[in-house]
Amino acid sequence: MLIIENGQMAGQRWLVDSDSVIIGREVGVANLLLPERQVSRKHAKIERTDAGFILIDLDSKNGTFLNGKEVREPQKLQDGDEIQIALCVKIAFVGSDATAPLNARPISQGLRAAVRGIRLDKDSRRVFIAEENLDPPLSVQQYRLLELLIEANGALVSRQEIVEKVWEGESAYGVSEQAIDALVRRLRDRITEKDPEHEYIVTVRGHGLRFENRFQ
Repeated sequence: MLIIENGQMAGQRWLVDSDSVIIGREVGVANLLLPERQVSRKHAKIERTDAGFILIDLDSKNGTFLNGKEVREPQKLQDGDEIQIALCVKIAFVGSDATAPLNARPISQGLRAAVRGIRLDKDSRRVFIAEENLDPPLSVQQYRLLELLIEANGALVSRQEIVEKVWEGESAYGVSEQAIDALVRRLRDRITEKDPEHEYIVTVRGHGLRFENRFQ
């Protein structure tokens, strides 16, 4: 697990459940998006190997640091390690087999269950809410809309953008406001089934939509 300790994304927690995680600022490339300007578009990578998790700097402009030392070559991560991205974002690494952090950082045994928010597995087109797979899966248009909103990273998405991305090609012509509203309503309903306490999709009247993820 990665826990962001400061910066604009402070408090967010991410389960490292893939073989490779890119940390950076570029939407569509980085798995873990950090909006700070000091962060490179592709800043660092965490790889799962037979020996454990490895931290690699991707020739970033402002450097990657592990426990205060600059990462110049791949470094193996240990439970309780502190990763610094461009010296502006601190990320704690929590090993999957950890019983207690090495540096006495207060991490509860129920940490995994405390993870909230929505994440996507783009390879399988699956949606996870609080780490629970959304089943049955979203329709193609619902998934495209959710992916578009998440990749905007909190920025406003106009209705025109929604039409162009969700209804591709010639099928985008003649899409009505009612069709957009109906799609948004159905997507909200599916999300609410799993997490009724948080409004993920926010309507900005006269402008469009934006996505507010949830983390605890």
